[in-house]
Amino acid sequence: MKKEWSIFLTAVMFYTRIPCPRWVDHSADMLNKATRYFPLIGWIVGGFSALIYLGSVLVLPLSIAVILSMISSILLTGAFHEDGFADVCDGFGGGWTKEKILTIMKDSAIGAYGALGMIMMLLFKFTLLWEIGNSRGGLNAAIVILAAHAISRANSVFMIFTDEYARDNEDSKAKPVAKKMKSDTFLIAMIIGLLPLFYFQNLYFLITIPVLILVKLYLSSYFNKWIDGYTGDCLGAVQQISEVAFYLLVLLLWKFT
Repeated sequence: MKKEWSIFLTAVMFYTRIPCPRWVDHSADMLNKATRYFPLIGWIVGGFSALIYLGSVLVLPLSIAVILSMISSILLTGAFHEDGFADVCDGFGGGWTKEKILTIMKDSAIGAYGALGMIMMLLFKFTLLWEIGNSRGGLNAAIVILAAHAISRANSVFMIFTDEYARDNEDSKAKPVAKKMKSDTFLIAMIIGLLPLFYFQNLYFLITIPVLILVKLYLSSYFNKWIDGYTGDCLGAVQQISEVAFYLLVLLLWKFT
């Protein structure tokens, strides 16, 4: 139990800005094992964002409550996944070879593709959450936020399980995470990521699972075509795209069912 607690805290330390004890191990082996708790980090980040949303919507306009919830998740992760999405936009938008794409993604500066991609992503996310909150009320919207953060991170874990890491250098920050995980670790992550779907008690919401799998398969195909695998930035992009796709799917399901 103590070892599992240490692995979980390693995941918290790596994926969020939440302070952790100094004794928490951040070795390559621990980071690799901590991947199983990536969707649980989604519960923490999504839960915090949902609480901010619920508290804010009681006293503030819906639009401001949505913005505050988005800001809270960004602060809690240090824009970890948003930064990855922006780097992917820059890399695949400005590079035409594997080497060029990987070089651009490693550059800490943000370019036009990254800036435009982030603006559109955040605007799309805000609009979807506003529509969900406006049509279904605060509690339902809060659960959707939590579920989206969990299941989108499960999709990133899915890519780690099936695909190959693209970078050859051993000093990459995401290299330990990218080492092949065992099947039982993958199953634990998937169960944790999919659990929030049971709240909806509607079989129609199971449609979100195959659709998100298709999202992952398309992104895998795209990344493999250009860079023969994925990077840590690609995992961030998968999380962001899957989160927005889940919001869109939920909105459509509530509209037509």
